[in-house]
Amino acid sequence: MHPMEQFELSPIVPIHIGDLNLSFTNSSLWMVIAVGIISALMMLPTRGRALVPGRWQAAAEMLYETVANMLRDSAGKEGRQYFPFVFCLFSFLLIGNLQGLIPGSFTFTSHIVVTFSLAAVVFLGTTVIGFVRHGIGFLKFFAPEGAPTWSLPLLVLIELISYLSRPVSLALRLFANMLVGHALLKTLAGFVFVLGLAGVIPLAGLVAITALEVLIAILQAYVFAILSCIYLNDALHMH
Repeated sequence: MHPMEQFELSPIVPIHIGDLNLSFTNSSLWMVIAVGIISALMMLPTRGRALVPGRWQAAAEMLYETVANMLRDSAGKEGRQYFPFVFCLFSFLLIGNLQGLIPGSFTFTSHIVVTFSLAAVVFLGTTVIGFVRHGIGFLKFFAPEGAPTWSLPLLVLIELISYLSRPVSLALRLFANMLVGHALLKTLAGFVFVLGLAGVIPLAGLVAITALEVLIAILQAYVFAILSCIYLNDALHMH
């Protein structure tokens, strides 16, 4: 099989309304599975609210504390009210990245339309928060304080381009890492079967890269979430 075949969308329940394709695909299925895993992880182990948590409750609490600390350190106390969104975002990406490593699964975070949609929500949300909180004064964010007046046109242009590139960089970083990593895994897996006994070396490389991909899956979800927190901090505090 070609390494890129794993990224192909396959309709499970075809739904067409005129020229609009609203089919339930394999990508949709694995998104639903990710939401189900997150819901089960957060609800089932914590039903008893034991003072001495078990393994699953400890895992749920660790995930909760990780996001809470990330948000507090990046956006301050005023960012607490946005915890549910950041937590859902981080959990969704984390589970989506990790479940994509399961043979036969589908990595929906390897599609630019998914990562860009999430990045666009973060970008538009933080922009709206900035204007709601500061009004028209939020535009001062694009004019660095203390800069010479004559340099403002150039600086404003640079800051504006940098600001507008945020959703693009967020989306491309996650998309590219997931796409390249999974394609490399599939390529090495093909060598293992083709070479037979001589495939021991590719197999060792496959194990090493799989471990690396697990680390990258966790890291990329964390980077996406913490950058979202930083953008939220900019909207709240304009720095």
